[in-house]
Amino acid sequence: MIKKEELKLVTKWDKTFPKSEKIDHSKVTFVNRYGITLAADMYMPKNVEEKLPAIAVSGPFGAVKEQCSGLYAQTMAERGFLTIAFDPSFTGESGGNVRYMASPDINTEDFMAAVDFLSLNEKVDSDRIGIIGICGWGGMAINTAALDTRIKATAAMTMYDMTRVNARGYFDSEDSEEKRYEAKKAICAQRLEDLKIGAYKRAGGVIDPVPEDAPFFVKDYFDYYKTKRGYHVRSLNSNEGWNVIGCESFVNQPILKYSNEIRSAVLLVHGEKAHSCYFSRDAYADMIRDSKYAENKELMIIPDAVHTDLYDGGDNNWIPFDKLESFFNEYLK
Repeated sequence: MIKKEELKLVTKWDKTFPKSEKIDHSKVTFVNRYGITLAADMYMPKNVEEKLPAIAVSGPFGAVKEQCSGLYAQTMAERGFLTIAFDPSFTGESGGNVRYMASPDINTEDFMAAVDFLSLNEKVDSDRIGIIGICGWGGMAINTAALDTRIKATAAMTMYDMTRVNARGYFDSEDSEEKRYEAKKAICAQRLEDLKIGAYKRAGGVIDPVPEDAPFFVKDYFDYYKTKRGYHVRSLNSNEGWNVIGCESFVNQPILKYSNEIRSAVLLVHGEKAHSCYFSRDAYADMIRDSKYAENKELMIIPDAVHTDLYDGGDNNWIPFDKLESFFNEYLK
């Protein structure tokens, strides 16, 4: 018997974006194959009786569904899709009795469990399911698309490959055996310290205050996670961050290995001036290299946009929702 954990879900509207009058909203839960119960917001167009195409949304890495994944889900529901925005295992309102951990495997499974939920929903056409991943969850979304044959279309927005950045550092600046050894050594030492005190040390979220000489992308994250624009009480990036050892397994478990075998459609969208743009450029190149399925793959670069512009639109409505609508309509038809 598959049992759900009992979750305490907030019933009031506590999102970082206003509620749309064009949709119906409800809280839902579903269970992944590890027995972890996930919490999600479901958004539906009003007064629709026929079965709908559906999209599951998550991300960014360390964010919660009340932030930009919910904005994406609500906006796509306004455009005719049944959508869910979910919190990953161990974070937000979702279950998992060790909090603030991450796993390439479990977090990929979270997306597959969301597809399970949508596939069995009586209001969904199970042959018309897609996913959207934002930031670190863009990488997870591509990894899921390589594994889950039920997914017909995937959009990865302002994508991070979390295994790459954990193993090689930003811009591959720490890509050496010695650097990786020192990082692993420090994490192993922290494991013992955590056990001695009986609690997991948190890594800290986005730096606050931001030093004047901080890189632009640090200031970019601050402008989203630490201000009214995107702050949320349950967001790890807004507050104390992941456990220090929370991302340990990312170092030697690369995702995206079989991305060039994805048969379904994939759209990667990135800002031209985002510090992270190299992740999408490289992922797209790998995805179409020696692939029999390159025709339905696309890389869209948004001129002048930075990383967090694709979180909430920034100051210029940078998120290409018209493109997302046409992409999913084409491949979920």
